[in-house]
Amino acid sequence: MPPECLPARILPLWWADLINDARATGYRRSAGRTAGGGILGLFPAFDAVGGVQVSGQVAWAKIVEAWGTRSGSLHLFTYANHHERRIHPAGHQRLGRSGSHARAALAALRRPWPVRMILVWHLSLMKLLPFFRAPSAKVVVFLHGIEAWRPQGWLSRALLRRADLFLTNSDHTWQRFVNANPQYGCASHRTVHLGVLTPIVGSLPPTRPCPTALMLSRLLSGEDYKGHREVIDVWPVVMQRIPDAELWIAGDGDLRPELERRVTAHGIERHVRFWGEVSEVKKQELLAGCRCFALPSRAEGFGLVYLEAMRLGRPSLVSTFDAGREVVSPPEGGLFADPDKPDALAEALYRLLTAGPEWLAWSERARARYEAHFTADCFKERLMGALGHLLGS
Repeated sequence: MPPECLPARILPLWWADLINDARATGYRRSAGRTAGGGILGLFPAFDAVGGVQVSGQVAWAKIVEAWGTRSGSLHLFTYANHHERRIHPAGHQRLGRSGSHARAALAALRRPWPVRMILVWHLSLMKLLPFFRAPSAKVVVFLHGIEAWRPQGWLSRALLRRADLFLTNSDHTWQRFVNANPQYGCASHRTVHLGVLTPIVGSLPPTRPCPTALMLSRLLSGEDYKGHREVIDVWPVVMQRIPDAELWIAGDGDLRPELERRVTAHGIERHVRFWGEVSEVKKQELLAGCRCFALPSRAEGFGLVYLEAMRLGRPSLVSTFDAGREVVSPPEGGLFADPDKPDALAEALYRLLTAGPEWLAWSERARARYEAHFTADCFKERLMGALGHLLGS
């Protein structure tokens, strides 16, 4: 039975799941009237830090840009939970934790939603879907990565029956989802590669004279698959061939102390710098200064930061295990290596850090790949094509 048809006596089960699943830090809803159809966007909070939030913000901006003047009503519903690290710009009202799941559900139930489509930007937000009174709306679910790579429980399976279309950020994500959940193998699906920012006009900023590899991600024990340990372990080998090579690690979290101890154990403190959490401006400075970006991760569903590196003509090191290869397309925009093979990892880092014709070719190809496939406008074209096809417009 579809969730929206559940009898009232079952609804407390949905409420209990919502309230107990994770403590919320708040929700925010806004709506704007225009003229024509109707789309509801259900997104993680835009003021949180993470690739899903960044891509969601770009996606909604492009929906407004494309359909804002001819869509019947565009409704944005954003929701945050405690798993998200949040930023709070001046003037943003922070809502309390208590009962926020219930408040989000009540906000959804408060009125009917006159929309033809509901775009759910993250699998976890499907749990709010039964509370939106839009039974005839088409439902689009965007799958981003690791949360979709495991077998789904009964609640998610019941909710996903509402999905008219699955979108994924990579072919890799879709394949992993279907491998874990074969019942969706014949479901309607389109891959929509993400995109950010606009091309840089003119020449690119120069790299630092000192060959530098940059790693940029959250340093969380729950995300200890990014390759930091492996890169730190082979850095002494890299330094045997490039004595002045530096490794920059940007990002923060509970994994950082352990990584710092690993650096100390190798005696390479003078050559490895931890930057902590950095601003957007500082992030771009670090990317511009590095010779290569290194994130040989085992579980990237996409990896927006690869795009930011390619935009600046910086080749990337990705792993053999995830969607990084799909994004960077080695050897077009960099190299790949198995993080479990130290010799291969060190050799790839050495090549990417070495100035010369090979590096210049990588830099040019990386920039060209970004401009051809991964700008915000490229993303808009793919997303609008997928949504417009479902709506028949």
